[in-house]
Amino acid sequence: MKTLKALFGVSAALAVSLLATSALGQTYPERTITMVVPFSAGGPTDTVTRLVAEAMSKDLGQQIVVENVGGAGGTLGAGRVASADADGYTLLLHHIGMATSATLYRKLAYDTLNAFEYVGLVTDVPMAIVARKDLEPTDLKGLIEYMKANKDTVTVANAGIGAASHLCGMMLMSALQTQFTTVPYKGTGPAMTDLLGGQVDVMCDQTTNTTKQIQGGTIKAYAVTSPARLGNLPDIPTAEEAGLPGFQVGIWHGIYAPKGTPAEVTERLSKSLQLALKDPNVVARFAELGTTPSAEADATPAALKAKLEGEIARWKPVIEAAGQYAD
Repeated sequence: MKTLKALFGVSAALAVSLLATSALGQTYPERTITMVVPFSAGGPTDTVTRLVAEAMSKDLGQQIVVENVGGAGGTLGAGRVASADADGYTLLLHHIGMATSATLYRKLAYDTLNAFEYVGLVTDVPMAIVARKDLEPTDLKGLIEYMKANKDTVTVANAGIGAASHLCGMMLMSALQTQFTTVPYKGTGPAMTDLLGGQVDVMCDQTTNTTKQIQGGTIKAYAVTSPARLGNLPDIPTAEEAGLPGFQVGIWHGIYAPKGTPAEVTERLSKSLQLALKDPNVVARFAELGTTPSAEADATPAALKAKLEGEIARWKPVIEAAGQYAD
């Protein structure tokens, strides 16, 4: 009899727990949600976040407030969310740095693969391999030959350790199996200024940062790192087309929640994200940034989890080979 009572007690407790979770899924959200961007205001990731947050707010019926928590290559903002309450009211929108920081930072305050739940992928911003206007080579094959022949003098600029341009530069060195002199700057602005002035030779950066200069003819573009040519740069070949097989680098973005956030909540957020990515304003503004929203099948917890796991494994040997750590 005692056993039956005990079993009944466990079953009742489980039923109450399941009902509570189900009810949470139906009533969530009941108040304002904070979405943390681990970078400063005004950058590409911040712009993407504000567009998505506004569109998701309409669907959820509650405001999503964007909070910028910059510093340490995005790890401060990620750490803030990792330690937040797992109730669905503190979220993180981060880019590829979520994967690379797992190797770049050897003393992270959180375990990247075990500190978060997943909502879905948001967008994948392509990169462009560019050079100073007067660099001799006329195509990517010529550039590769030139860089290898002048490996001791060629300079590759980036916007600082952990920046998109730093990651793409490392991937380029890995693909060419050649180390070059890298020149880190404090941000994309000064790096681009020196590329325009001819003080550095080559850079690989997001199209959000390079399209204007490419279209204006003030820098030379050799390839884009996307699977297909871009609508706003139709004359620039893909790296694959231009002679660098398999070279694809995209600055992908995803939304995360603290570990332990109920599945009903992450699923509700995922459905909201999928709707937001079809919003005409989001689609139009993303196009201006040189990118497109992720497909509905990618704006899911499973797709983001698989992407993060795969990208950590992909970047680990590249970063270790370059020997450039952030700490």
